[in-house]
Amino acid sequence: MKRKVTLKQIARELDVSISTVSKSLRNSPEISEDTRQKVQAFAKLYNYRPNNIALSLKNKKTKTIGIIIPEIVHHFFATVIGGIEQVANENGYNVIVCLSNESFDKEVINMEMLATGSTDGFIMSLSKETEQKKDFHHIQEVINQGMPVVMFDRVTNDVLCDKVIIDDQMAAYEAVDYLIGKGFKKIALVTTVDYVSVGKLRTDGYINALHDHDMAVDDTLIVKIEDIEHCEEPIAALLKTQKPDAIFAVNELFAVTCIKQANKIGIKVPDDLSVIGFTDGIISQYSSPSITTVSQNGEVMGGRAAKMLIDRLELEEENELYKTELIETHLVERESTTTL
Repeated sequence: MKRKVTLKQIARELDVSISTVSKSLRNSPEISEDTRQKVQAFAKLYNYRPNNIALSLKNKKTKTIGIIIPEIVHHFFATVIGGIEQVANENGYNVIVCLSNESFDKEVINMEMLATGSTDGFIMSLSKETEQKKDFHHIQEVINQGMPVVMFDRVTNDVLCDKVIIDDQMAAYEAVDYLIGKGFKKIALVTTVDYVSVGKLRTDGYINALHDHDMAVDDTLIVKIEDIEHCEEPIAALLKTQKPDAIFAVNELFAVTCIKQANKIGIKVPDDLSVIGFTDGIISQYSSPSITTVSQNGEVMGGRAAKMLIDRLELEEENELYKTELIETHLVERESTTTL
């Protein structure tokens, strides 16, 4: 059986652009007869079959960017969308936002729907199920067909594309180091399951900070939560049984839940328990007490991702040198932490 090829491979083999291949296969009069015949013969020889995803190519620009995010609950994703939209609009692009709702299937459906002529490229953060499955075929397919992808926040090294991230491990390290510097000895961690990339990196940062201060890692002080909707019970159990003097939570919903559960059982924040969260959204600012947090600078991240995608869309020639940009974070001190 002859191997199947993509538009990208045909273009490389014949030393022409992807758009030339696409137009040749559609018998476009813009392409010379000689080139059309050469492309069509090559495609037939190697059993090329067009995919729906191939319909949206650089020669059919929509000036629209597809955004796929896991959910909209976190203020972080809202700020990223704001940053994307501002830069996109400044450059004459519109955006379409889709939610995967942490579902692999929904992520695939969204991508296939937007790739059939609706958008020129994608900015996305992986769903929890996609990270768990480690199945990125849908992303690789759109890249193979000439549509650029920029990943942010939750990314994978298994797909070659542009990425915008923070140093999650270092940001978590600095947050825990801050608590240790305040005199806390029994620091708990409320985090995600390990297959969520950012949760794993923040967990590593927590562990590294303890090691560097010659503090033992106590597994009974680490709570790994899979479903944010059912996080209250394990957090309450942590507070009642382990009685930590500080908690580092890897997102602000975990952080505000820690404070809520502490209040329920008579633990006062920050007098009896200090809490640091991650994101610096509206919840952190207006919670009572307000929450000390790591700021991810979501708007900056979104703007940078949009610029990277637009720059790639407007390149005359394809460039397979991909970049990963690192956005700086900083700790915002508020009322939920004190000094022992």
